[in-house]
Amino acid sequence: MSNMITIGDVPGGGPAQMDLGELLATRLLVQGNSGSGKSHLLRRLLEQSARLVQQAIIDPEGDFVSLAEKFGHLVIDGAEYSEMELHAAGERMRLHRASVVLNLEGLDADQQMKWAAAFLGGMFEVPREYWYPVLVVVDEAQLFAPAAAGEVSDEARRASLGAMTNLMCRGRKRGLAGVIATQRLAKLAKNVAAEASNFLMGRTFLDIDMARAADLLGMERRQAEAFRDLARGTFVALGPALCRRPVSVRIGAVETESRSAGPVLAPFEPPSAPVHDLILAPLTTFEVASRPAKIVAAPPPDLLSSLAAHGEAQQQAAARTEPEQEETPESQQEREARMMAVLREMLESAENTFRPAPVLYQDFLVRCRIAGLGRNALDLKRFNRALATARSGVSEDMSVTPEWQEAQSLAQGLPEDVQSVFLCLARAAIARQPCPADAEIARVYGTVSQGRARRVLEWLEDRNIIVLRKDGVERRILTVIGPGWETLPGEA
Repeated sequence: MSNMITIGDVPGGGPAQMDLGELLATRLLVQGNSGSGKSHLLRRLLEQSARLVQQAIIDPEGDFVSLAEKFGHLVIDGAEYSEMELHAAGERMRLHRASVVLNLEGLDADQQMKWAAAFLGGMFEVPREYWYPVLVVVDEAQLFAPAAAGEVSDEARRASLGAMTNLMCRGRKRGLAGVIATQRLAKLAKNVAAEASNFLMGRTFLDIDMARAADLLGMERRQAEAFRDLARGTFVALGPALCRRPVSVRIGAVETESRSAGPVLAPFEPPSAPVHDLILAPLTTFEVASRPAKIVAAPPPDLLSSLAAHGEAQQQAAARTEPEQEETPESQQEREARMMAVLREMLESAENTFRPAPVLYQDFLVRCRIAGLGRNALDLKRFNRALATARSGVSEDMSVTPEWQEAQSLAQGLPEDVQSVFLCLARAAIARQPCPADAEIARVYGTVSQGRARRVLEWLEDRNIIVLRKDGVERRILTVIGPGWETLPGEA
């Protein structure tokens, strides 16, 4: 089977070919301003290689879903699935060797970054025996690997940037070949762009982008001006998979069409009805009801008067307050039960499943204040213990048994992020239930990666805390060393 594909032609020099085998080992970076033909180039590359290599496309605008009709790609609408489901989809598409288009069109920027990170993480976490070659195309890569912080949350940016860095830096050994396209090199994280060895540079106008493109291609600074004069669909190519010297390449025709083609100029026809009646007509009842009423801000109060009134109110409250009675053991137990109920209710929300403990702690304090439990319901250390207990899934009846008290004592000697996993395993062993699956352990650990769940189990086993073995039909059995609690056989 030939590894060469044709992406276009060299003006006056014959066809422009790309060595697909070399591309899988060296990665590709595409740059061009909006309208330069980046999406057209990616579509040509995907069409020519669709029957030669498995493909995964991160598509923020829904441009590549039409590949499914001709080449059989599976289109995943990201807006219809959760973060955990997309992580599992990333794993399964490599297990079953299916080409996939991840359409993120219906999500905001923050969700796009989290969902793309989960999908790439699933592809990255598969066992070694499934490291088949995959061409991973990321359009508008500056959205997923930004050079600077923007309006998205730090959590989403770290997750997405980490996944993109893994793709470009560590993906080669796992069979993942990154092809990233960006409007501006200055907007793309340098550690992501620096890992590409092949380049296709299209039309660009800013001096900083032209200078960086010229440096990457080994051109002199005075030659950088040529990037302004490139026609749409024409790119300067360089790299081991393309050519050894910078060459201008005109991208060839494509077989499929994009859903989001640019606007087409059509004759302008003014409206037939009077424009005044169309635009300045009175508002309908529905329009009035849907418009938020304008709130007139009240003038700020005088600061000195506010401070004086606050001081008088505090003095009057102190004079009326009676000495507080000591809290009885029963009321303290009721208070702790209410706090655990607040914590369990908070964890029922899907969006809180994978949030870090410090973020959950702030949410917990706000909910406790709303429930009338005060500002300092639990300190962070006690909250982490309560969080581990809540994530373990223990019932109220089991939580008062001597076995569970012993399990909590054993958990206190473990790192805080592992305590919830150990308690989940101990709960299953005490109750003589099947050993929890990797997906359940990952959820308790606060991640979508089943690979991390397996590493936590290996960590616990290496430290002689648990013992894992399999029965005759390869079902997993777990034993807690010391107490000797043992689960029933369960699927991994």
